Amino acid sequence: MRASIMNTMTKSQALFEKALQYIPGGVNSPVRAFRAVGGQPFFVHRAAGARVWDVDGRELIDYVGTWGPAILGHAHPKVIQAVQEAAVFGTSFGIPNPLEVELAELICREIPSVEKVRMCSSGTEATMSAIRLARGYTGRDAIIKFDGCYHGHADALLVKAGSGALTFGNPDSAGVPASFSQHTMVLPYNDADAVEQALRIHAGKIAAVILEPVAGNAGLFPPRPGFLERLRKATEEAGTVLIFDEVMTGFRLGWQGAQGLYGIRPDLSCFGKIIGAGLPVGAFGGRADIMDKLAPLGPVYQAGTLSGNPLAMAAGLAALRELRSSDAYRRLEALGAQLEQGMSELGRKAGIPVTFQRVGSMFCGYFTDQPVWNLADAMLSDRARFGRFFHAMLSRGVYLAPSQFEAGFISLAHTPEDIEATLRAAAESVKLL
Repeated sequence: MRASIMNTMTKSQALFEKALQYIPGGVNSPVRAFRAVGGQPFFVHRAAGARVWDVDGRELIDYVGTWGPAILGHAHPKVIQAVQEAAVFGTSFGIPNPLEVELAELICREIPSVEKVRMCSSGTEATMSAIRLARGYTGRDAIIKFDGCYHGHADALLVKAGSGALTFGNPDSAGVPASFSQHTMVLPYNDADAVEQALRIHAGKIAAVILEPVAGNAGLFPPRPGFLERLRKATEEAGTVLIFDEVMTGFRLGWQGAQGLYGIRPDLSCFGKIIGAGLPVGAFGGRADIMDKLAPLGPVYQAGTLSGNPLAMAAGLAALRELRSSDAYRRLEALGAQLEQGMSELGRKAGIPVTFQRVGSMFCGYFTDQPVWNLADAMLSDRARFGRFFHAMLSRGVYLAPSQFEAGFISLAHTPEDIEATLRAAAESVKLL
């Protein structure tokens, strides 16, 4: 009987059934399970350009882009060539190699706030290390983060707001000791008054303020005018390290990331995704006097077997050279504007409340008639309607992030024709809502 059932399944369904036996929830990262939108995930066979093909042969226009790294599109020939050429000499050394120096030099040369940088293997590792470094540099324990900003799954960052706006937080995951979260304060994004007040009340105790300068892990919401400027001023006055988590926005919102776009120079910055062009990578860097507190020069320990991995370094260098040598950001802006205009008009014509938010090649559509500036605003969106829209778009060959609270990404492989096809699919999809 079970064999008969298996024979009627699609290949994706059969793979998910098998995965559930061996992998918790059947996935290796929670959002892939489609729990936020219902249904079961599909399994990808291959990807190229702006498209993915699942194991059942279905072709989809992809706006997830491996959650950001695929800014050139999937399987870009120059990236593939760079990885192949590097792999011939070995996949990992655990010894310094020339490519890590070359990538470090590029980042320090092009990002004004970064005087020194250290490579690691993930965005989580980058943010965790940057916070440890800030604590070691300042001799303080407490940090401030913002509701709706995700900085990886390190214990001190899986924290939700406390009972009051200026109290320290509570664990947001089982397995995180309450004592770990007692040093993390969670404030509303875009509320500069709250940050300034917290720094006054807890004067001399806050080691760092960490944030996504454009929040892309609760959908997408940009900083209000003046918000980042006030953070920069307040942290400088308090002797607190300002950390920009640019794992998602770095080299995506412009050659100098969000800090270049908004003209703010943080003390430390975290990078990932694009600097590895789809291979596991992370990096954190900033002022030399802070970075020199790292071992082996200083007392702050950080290490990693695969840090500076030659395959990731080669892929990242190839991607960044391609971005640098083209009119990439102008093209991405044009594609983003085309999608934004079309989606905004679609909502008005359909009489459905839609707030479409975009910064460069990152976007998110919320089913609400209010602007979204923070997590509380995002929570007002109609998530059930988003789930129906997601599946309607998927059935029409367009893959969006399977959660209302994730950003979408446009790549250089997308074309104006892809955007038009997406808008046609959306026009059909909203009729079902």
